[in-house]
Amino acid sequence: MNQDKQQVKSQIIFLYYRDLAPVSEFYESIIGLELVEDYDWAKVYRIIGDAYLAIVDEKKGFHNAQEKNAVLIGLVVDDVPWWYEYLTSKGVKMLTEVRQDDEVQVRGFNCQDPGGYSVEIEQFLDPDVARIFHRSH
Repeated sequence: MNQDKQQVKSQIIFLYYRDLAPVSEFYESIIGLELVEDYDWAKVYRIIGDAYLAIVDEKKGFHNAQEKNAVLIGLVVDDVPWWYEYLTSKGVKMLTEVRQDDEVQVRGFNCQDPGGYSVEIEQFLDPDVARIFHRSH
């Protein structure tokens, strides 16, 4: 088989909601993700490069929205305290304060999107790990 055909070309995370309006406002206007496809009942945002987040209306999607989700979206940034203050000022529901885990060398906090999914805003502090995850657009 042709090796090129065996390679994954991009990645999309699909999240399911009952009401897309506040969620699209959150990811587009507050977080600042680029809307790349809009099907009305599903919206696809570019996180970075070829990594995407799709928000889907449960009425047309593959899954139903859940009351509690066991999914956490991790967004890697360079300035965790700035993001904490910014999201707090926008009224985003915070789940934790900024904290640092010295064992894995990460600083971050958790908040919640309007549909109940947890979002972790994080920064890797180990320079070797940061080179992997802290890429520019």
